[in-house]
Amino acid sequence: MLIRYGYEITLNCQQPTALVCLLSVHEDRAADIRVPETTFTAPDVPTSTYRDLFGNRCRRLVAPAGDLTIWGDATIEDDGKPDNVLPAAQELPVSELPDDCLAYLMGSRYCETDRLSQSAWDMFGAVTPGWGRVQAICDFVHDHIRFDYMQARSTRTAFEVFHERVGVCRDFAHLAVTLCRCLNIPARYINGHLGDIGVPVVD
Repeated sequence: MLIRYGYEITLNCQQPTALVCLLSVHEDRAADIRVPETTFTAPDVPTSTYRDLFGNRCRRLVAPAGDLTIWGDATIEDDGKPDNVLPAAQELPVSELPDDCLAYLMGSRYCETDRLSQSAWDMFGAVTPGWGRVQAICDFVHDHIRFDYMQARSTRTAFEVFHERVGVCRDFAHLAVTLCRCLNIPARYINGHLGDIGVPVVD
């Protein structure tokens, strides 16, 4: 199916502000684009693009003081189905992982593998490696964390989510990613739009 996607974002800056926007479809899906992305700003400001180390298409600009609106629009072809479920998927030993996966084993500002490693091995070390272990991690995060939009905090880390047991979407993702990385399973998450395709309209 063809899916038209886009965005309209308005920002208000107190002074001219340099921005890097990650709003485009990832390079992995470039072959599926049917109508290329067009991007506009109001007021009109110069923009440039580059690819970052992860293959994201980034747009640079300087927002003027006051309001700035950014629009984008494109069409992509997609089957609209969820990702494949592959219960037979296996884990690879770290020594056999492709080089470009190793970065996704590292700890980071939000994913404190050093602080959660022991807990991860205590909880999931005995689970058979592979799809089942990753699913067990996801199930744990789903059952352990209470979603509460009013508790959103931009500084919350996976370690804090684990102990506070509350968070928003990104907190669920950070905890699952961290637990996977603690077990030498390369993991990352990608931010995107919540699609409404096939979702009944609710009044």
